[in-house]
Amino acid sequence: MSSSPAGTPTPPNSAEHPWPVRSVAMKVAQWIDRLGSIWVEGQITQINARPGTRTAFLVLRDPAADMSLSVTCSPRLLEESPVPLTEGSRVLMFGKMSFYTGRGSVSLRVTEIRPVGIGELLARIERLRALLTAEGLFDPRLKRPLPFLPRTIGLVTGRASAAERDVMSVARSRWPAVRFEVRNTAVQGPTAVPQIVDALAELDRAEHVDVVVVARGGGSVEDLLPFSDEALIRAVAAARTPVVSAIGHEPDSPLLDHVADVRAATPTDAAKRVVPDAAAERALVRELHARATAALRNWVDREEYRVSQLRSRPVLANPLQALDRRVDEIERLRSHLRRDVGRVLTAEETSGAHLRARLATLGPAATLARGYAVVQRIVPGSDPEVLRAVDDAPPGTQLRVRVADGAVRAAVMGKDRP
Repeated sequence: MSSSPAGTPTPPNSAEHPWPVRSVAMKVAQWIDRLGSIWVEGQITQINARPGTRTAFLVLRDPAADMSLSVTCSPRLLEESPVPLTEGSRVLMFGKMSFYTGRGSVSLRVTEIRPVGIGELLARIERLRALLTAEGLFDPRLKRPLPFLPRTIGLVTGRASAAERDVMSVARSRWPAVRFEVRNTAVQGPTAVPQIVDALAELDRAEHVDVVVVARGGGSVEDLLPFSDEALIRAVAAARTPVVSAIGHEPDSPLLDHVADVRAATPTDAAKRVVPDAAAERALVRELHARATAALRNWVDREEYRVSQLRSRPVLANPLQALDRRVDEIERLRSHLRRDVGRVLTAEETSGAHLRARLATLGPAATLARGYAVVQRIVPGSDPEVLRAVDDAPPGTQLRVRVADGAVRAAVMGKDRP
């Protein structure tokens, strides 16, 4: 609970006890005064320094966001600057925030202004390049291929700019049916980055846009600074639609060239990369058609030649000729085969007859026919046994005598010794 100047407690703020405007203004002034002196970096977007006045009024804008500050300073700071300060200049300002209670406005009262030189800007770009490279935003593997024939091309460029005319005229001369979605934005100055980011996001959300071209003509390092802004670089990296960077001329190389899916040297080059040349494509189709026709004709000619070669071979020209040449040989071989088989059979028959004669001569029947006999002893309960010795046939032994025409039975009456 606060106290009034007389020492009496001040009731808490409420609808019944509101603060007067002066109290609010004084409190805001006290809070802002606590910030003290600060360094601020930004881009000058407006300068109002009338001759004979003691105060110059400026507007300092954040290059990457739609935010600005009112700035006041002595006109002498502008006049004595080593580099002429104009709208669009990047500067460092040292001053203190002030709240003017009379009109309820805030401004930065500046006592020192330092222009940001080209060397410092390039050094910052290089530091940002190294940071984004380490994060992988420039990795070539992230690059997306451009469609062969996009349905609609998104074009982000300055209003009525030479870059816009170059891209659209060259693209339509190559493919007359090409369609564009154009978003005109600032391409330099403090408002360029937020406008380009918004246009890119809008085109990226459009389903019919297949590729987005960000184009601008050449310019100084300061003019091309928006295309090396971190916010824009990250927006391009996050886009789903392929992005083509066509900034400046061949020597210009803002960071947008590294994060874009395709880097074009100029806006004209971007149109050539995005849209195919209808005349060249028709010529290519005619060439491919002619090459295909020639290849097919050559293939047919080769196959016809191979068929004619096959047909001219004797085996196909007269298939029975080879068989006719073999008839006599086959008959001769058959005659030789019959003769050889007959000779073998005759020899085998003769050999068989000789064997049969020898077998008949040596067999038991022939021996019996010459007067011999086979005497067998009859043993009860077993087969007859050939009698080989007189001692095996005691008197009374039953004998079986086999002769050439049969057998007789006999009994041993006695023994005779030689």
